[in-house]
Amino acid sequence: MGLTIDIDTGGTFTDGFVASSGEVRTVKVPTTPHDLTRCFIDCIEAGAAAFGRDVSDFLYETDIIRFSNTIGTNTIIQRNGAKIGLLVTAGQEALAPTQPEHDKAALVTDDMVIGIVEETGADGTVRVVPDRAAILDAAQTLVDRGARGLVVALGNSDLNPANERLVRDIIKAEYPRDYLGSVSTFLASDISARSGAGERINAAVLNAYIHSKLARLLYKAGEELRQRGYRGTLLIGHNNGAVARVAKTRAINTYNSGPTGGLFGAQAVGRLYGYDTLISTDMGGTSFDIGYVDNGRPSYALRPEIEGFACNLPMMAIDALGAGGGSIAAVVEGELRVGPQSAGALPGPACFGLGGTKATVTDANLVLGILDPDHFLGGGMKLDLAKAKAAIESDVAGPLGISVEDAALAIRRTVEKAMGEAVLAVADRLKRPDGLPVVAYGGAGAIHAADIATIAGIEKVIITPFSAVSSAFGSSLMDVGHIYYRRAEGKIVDAGDIGTLAPLVDAMEQEGVRDMRGEGFDPGSVSSSLQLFWSNDAGDRELMTSAP
Repeated sequence: MGLTIDIDTGGTFTDGFVASSGEVRTVKVPTTPHDLTRCFIDCIEAGAAAFGRDVSDFLYETDIIRFSNTIGTNTIIQRNGAKIGLLVTAGQEALAPTQPEHDKAALVTDDMVIGIVEETGADGTVRVVPDRAAILDAAQTLVDRGARGLVVALGNSDLNPANERLVRDIIKAEYPRDYLGSVSTFLASDISARSGAGERINAAVLNAYIHSKLARLLYKAGEELRQRGYRGTLLIGHNNGAVARVAKTRAINTYNSGPTGGLFGAQAVGRLYGYDTLISTDMGGTSFDIGYVDNGRPSYALRPEIEGFACNLPMMAIDALGAGGGSIAAVVEGELRVGPQSAGALPGPACFGLGGTKATVTDANLVLGILDPDHFLGGGMKLDLAKAKAAIESDVAGPLGISVEDAALAIRRTVEKAMGEAVLAVADRLKRPDGLPVVAYGGAGAIHAADIATIAGIEKVIITPFSAVSSAFGSSLMDVGHIYYRRAEGKIVDAGDIGTLAPLVDAMEQEGVRDMRGEGFDPGSVSSSLQLFWSNDAGDRELMTSAP
């Protein structure tokens, strides 16, 4: 492999891990929230400069670019996604995510959910076909109410998606894609073929909610690359641990894709030290992400929660706290609180000098002398100590009646206590009496790792020279890949019964061969593995995993 570029855009900084013929350079540039394409290109230009190259020549020689980002995550958190219309089976309207969560607006409002008469039985048999006129009336009503995307999530479509597909065909015939007024239509059965009606509705709505922003970003990023001479394919990080072309990426696949890369990087680092079980911690500017590797396998969730919404779309299991370098410190009713609000990239901590006036963890570390004001980002950014002190005096020291230095220490101790307790909870879950290490990374990870580990009772911390861009490093280890699901009803009594699943496995393998050929790979160079799970109301249990 020649030249590869891996980029991870976080809430505060965008990180790059660039490798060329055995040489590695790491770069870090401020994230540009108004246009993430800008910081994406800034990171590539910084990588080219690190190798002393012209960016056009640099991109022309680049073999692979992988990109993960937080736009989907931030869109859900900030509730600024597309207005969605939802079509469900009549009687299932209450399953829609129409309730506000933690003082945040609902994903879909009550007036944007319409039930249609149709039925697919528990055996997958279509019993009632939806009426064409009713479908068009419902779609037109939702469009008139401002829907910029339609989600169709019908009962038992995980067993038979025929009615969902019929609804989509009817809508697309009325609103062809070549018309300016066309609306995107998403099916729950395309997003997840797993059981759980409410979870499938949530997953489909979340996907549609963030789709338009991601589509604009990723296609624009691809065009910017082509204009600058890149000849390859832009690969997008997925939360299942693989990467794929933009054209084969659903929006929901990108949720937590950056932290997923970090977890893969932590797994590789742990392997170098002989650890197959470890905890990974990623402290950036906005959040503190915790994952783990247990007996060589990264943490995985079959039914994860996405910002509080239960879903049935398997992905890497990574817990996030609103704690990072940009976390805002304030005194509320006489008590110091740090986070979950963050100053982000703009205006950023007060010491950035970009207009921020709120005291943050980064300001506290600067006041305590832990950060060098002249060598932040390797000297790429100068920090303003006076502004950091002024913010802490105004927001924390004054209200508490203590010195600025004591206030800075209190900010640091408060955020570390929350993070340490979160790490301890994961350590208790893994139950390793012989102890286990923490692989700590992220832009702020190294300067807090030892204190966090002490609180959690962890005796060993591993930090790499490229820990500040570890999610981008982990991305460099991710291969092109896809995950497929099929659901079967029946009994598995012994190994011989697994043979009855052969037609389903064959269908998934054929789908995989087709997709990987589309990614540019010969079928002979592709490997696959099979996982079998047993599911009921009590949860999911793994029965078998085949080797790749």
